[in-house]
Amino acid sequence: MSEINVVPYIDVMLVLLIIFMVTAPLLMQGVQVELPQAAAEPVATDEVEPLVVSIKADGTLYLNVGGDQEQALTLAAVSEQVGKVLGRRPETPVLIWGDRRTAYGDVVALMVALQGVGADSVGMVTESPTR
Repeated sequence: MSEINVVPYIDVMLVLLIIFMVTAPLLMQGVQVELPQAAAEPVATDEVEPLVVSIKADGTLYLNVGGDQEQALTLAAVSEQVGKVLGRRPETPVLIWGDRRTAYGDVVALMVALQGVGADSVGMVTESPTR
C-alpha cells in the first residue's frame, strides 16, 4: 500500500514559520517617538502597508519608505516621495507618528503638504492611555 510521506511538508512548514517569525518584527519600522495618549478606536487594517511619516519633537521628519529610514528628510522630500507612492497606489493609507512634544504648527504643515500630494485622509497614531 502506498502512503504519502508528509515529513518534507512538515520541514517546509517549519522553515516558513521561522521566516515569518524573524521578519514580522521588521515590518513595522519607524523612528522612536513618544506618541501622545488618546482613547481612540483602532483603524481598520487593509492589506496595503501604510506610509508612516514620523515627526520628532524638534520637527525632523522620517519616512518608512526607501533604503535608509533613519535619515532625516525635508518636508519637500517627504512630500515628493509620498506623492510618488500615491501616484502608483492611491489607496495607500498615510499615517503620522508625531511626538507628543512636537509643535502643532509642524504637524499641521505636514498634514497640508501630504494632502497637497494626494493623501485624501491622513491618520494620526496614538498610544492607548495607561490606567
